[in-house]
Amino acid sequence: MKRLPPLHIQVLIALAAAIVLGLAAPQLAINMKPLGQAFIALLRMMLAPIVFCTLVHGLAHVRDMRKLGRMGVKSLLYFEVVSSVAMLVGLLMVNLFQPGAGLHASNLVDAAAAKATAAVANLSLSAYLLSLIPSTLVDAFAKGDIVQILLISLLAGLALNVTARPDSVLLRGIEEAQSVLFKMLVFIMRLAPLGAFGAMAAAIGSYGGITLLYLLKLIVLYYAASLVFVVGVLGGICYSIGLPFGAVIRLIRDELLLVLGTASSEVVFPRLIEKLKRAGCDDVVVGFVLPAGYSFNLDGTSIYMAVAVGFIAQASDTPFSLQQQLGLLVLLSLTSKGGTTVAGGAFIKLAATLQSVRSLPLGGLGLLFGIDRLLATATALTNIVGNSVATFAIARWEGAFDAAAFAGATGRRPRRSLLHPSAMASAAAPTTAVTNEH
Repeated sequence: MKRLPPLHIQVLIALAAAIVLGLAAPQLAINMKPLGQAFIALLRMMLAPIVFCTLVHGLAHVRDMRKLGRMGVKSLLYFEVVSSVAMLVGLLMVNLFQPGAGLHASNLVDAAAAKATAAVANLSLSAYLLSLIPSTLVDAFAKGDIVQILLISLLAGLALNVTARPDSVLLRGIEEAQSVLFKMLVFIMRLAPLGAFGAMAAAIGSYGGITLLYLLKLIVLYYAASLVFVVGVLGGICYSIGLPFGAVIRLIRDELLLVLGTASSEVVFPRLIEKLKRAGCDDVVVGFVLPAGYSFNLDGTSIYMAVAVGFIAQASDTPFSLQQQLGLLVLLSLTSKGGTTVAGGAFIKLAATLQSVRSLPLGGLGLLFGIDRLLATATALTNIVGNSVATFAIARWEGAFDAAAFAGATGRRPRRSLLHPSAMASAAAPTTAVTNEH
């Protein structure tokens, strides 16, 4: 039997076919939407158990708990600094190029956008913090809330670290469950081209034409801002920790192409865990940083909200001074965190932001609702690259990185880190990183 091309080539072919179908037969393309929905549902089904098993397994084998606390502080500081830089990039681009100037659309209101705004009308900091605590252990897994599952996983992993013996049956069971979950993931990923085809065909069939044309300037600007951030900021971080940025991108290219078709970074989460571990990052680092990053290191979402708020102010002819924009950064640092990373998640967070910024019209949401799916693609792509780079950075800074494994996975050998030269010692004495277990 003739061998099939690699997964990323299959996905590219599926995306090209989806675009052609979306332009030639929009209604038929829209009917392909269940294919994408089913594939996303299968991958989201794997999310909760993989997060739990990965983090618990890693924490249960940690012997230096102070190191874990230090890693947590470093991760949160990194997330906040890099997300703030992403917001600044978005605000700079939207002020420099003024994509909404002259649109004069202050009276445009969309019913769907109004419904989204109503859903966050009672949003408060205390309510958000309380929502992070699940009502029961089972409830967190039933809802699939990453932050709640992360909380339970941390508690379970720490408890096992203190109580479990080296020959614990429970620990062996979790390790075997992790292997089974990754094997299930391999089976599901064979459907990736079909899922990407359905999602992309439905998007092109639904949002092509006039809606795309009158907001084309905003779309181009947003993609350009995301590219500037990814290459300039994330590329700079990779350079500072001694990793070739091109090699990191090639490592996750299959995941990026899948995100391109589904506009959701959640769908590649389980596979991303496996790849980062094989590329030299320690189990504990991957198990902690990546799930936390999916809630607190949403660089693409930060850019999206900064650009969208600036665009709405321009399009509605609302004065929005530099001082107000800088004050908005503080608010965005809260509203851009948490929530899901599926397509449309950033739109809900934008609604929460506009609900709090009384000087901007809520009706401005109607300008973005029609193209949210197109913007969500760049958001998800940026989030994926941002969280991958964050995991590598924390692993390097913690000395929990296997340079030989990275070279084996990417074909490129890391060089000495500019910020932390001592981290290169891990190349000579590899840590507990997983190389080719899965």
